[in-house]
Amino acid sequence: MPTLPWTVPNTPPRDTEVHVFASRFETRTLWGALKFLAGTPAVWRQVRRSPGVYGATLKAKPLKRTFWTLSAWESKAALQDFVRAGAHGPAARGLAPQMRDASFTTWQANSDDLPLSWAEAFRRLP
Repeated sequence: MPTLPWTVPNTPPRDTEVHVFASRFETRTLWGALKFLAGTPAVWRQVRRSPGVYGATLKAKPLKRTFWTLSAWESKAALQDFVRAGAHGPAARGLAPQMRDASFTTWQANSDDLPLSWAEAFRRLP
């Protein structure tokens, strides 16, 4: 699966602070990676419909069992609402036993700097 392009469900106001979230997931097995991929379309539909998201992208290396997400949000609360709602919640709970490793980071950025770069996300992820 190639990298999903930066998608902008909601245009952010100019020159405003946004909440950025980046994640890295590694599954224990190739089967886990396939399960991750199988859940991606529903979660991506949820991203495109979420009111507080200003942009998101996904990078997948399924044969290496590794996935990254990068997104920009109106606020930390908007991100938390997304995590708990829709397809994301059940998908995350269902994949938990398949996960070998996961790391997350957040930071603040200016909306004028969107779209965000993968290089910046990789630099910040542990």
